[in-house]
Amino acid sequence: MDENDIPRVLRNQVPYRELYFYQKSEVIYAMTYYFAHKYYVARKDRTVDQIIQAARSGKQNIVEGFADGVTSTELQLKLINVARSSLEEVRADYEDYILTRNLSLWDAAHPRYEEMLNYCRSRNRVDDYKRYFEKWDAEEFCNVALTLLHMTDKMMISYLKGLETQFITQGGIRERMYAARTGYRQNIDNELQALRDQVKSLRQQLSVKEQEINRLLAENHHLEVLLTQSRHPGAQ
Repeated sequence: MDENDIPRVLRNQVPYRELYFYQKSEVIYAMTYYFAHKYYVARKDRTVDQIIQAARSGKQNIVEGFADGVTSTELQLKLINVARSSLEEVRADYEDYILTRNLSLWDAAHPRYEEMLNYCRSRNRVDDYKRYFEKWDAEEFCNVALTLLHMTDKMMISYLKGLETQFITQGGIRERMYAARTGYRQNIDNELQALRDQVKSLRQQLSVKEQEINRLLAENHHLEVLLTQSRHPGAQ
């Protein structure tokens, strides 16, 4: 039996740490942890715990989603959407901070917008940003964070579309288990049929050989009779 012909029940573990949207979620969490303690803690603002937990939830739900995705595409879709919702909370907090402190939300007209955009596009590791934590002011922090959050969300949406297509075409674990069982039984049936065909062919070959042996035995008997008659011409 060729096991490659049987559909897989468990999916291969995706190396999520190599995905840009996960790497950026780690950056967002590290930035948010630093930002919240630096700019909120003096007022003992409840937002400190909320924004940090939301950022952590975004990162951790991606991790859990990929772990559960080995068995359940449905659960992976759900958890990645939970991650998106958590990061959306973080984005709202950064936007509120800009609004309530009369800071500027950078757009294409801002002199540093393109530089920031290109940096966030090409850099995905915490160390790429950590060296700026002490240098950035609140406005810089917020705009970089919002840019990363926007990019991360777009990447996650794109990944979710791929998952949805996979789920539609391949089904969930129940469908894969059914396909695996069906494939296994089909392979067994095919092997049994092949064995039946082989036995039938061998029987046909055996019948031909038996007929040939009987013919040879008859010819041999006839030759023995002729040989006996030649040695004893008067014998019957």
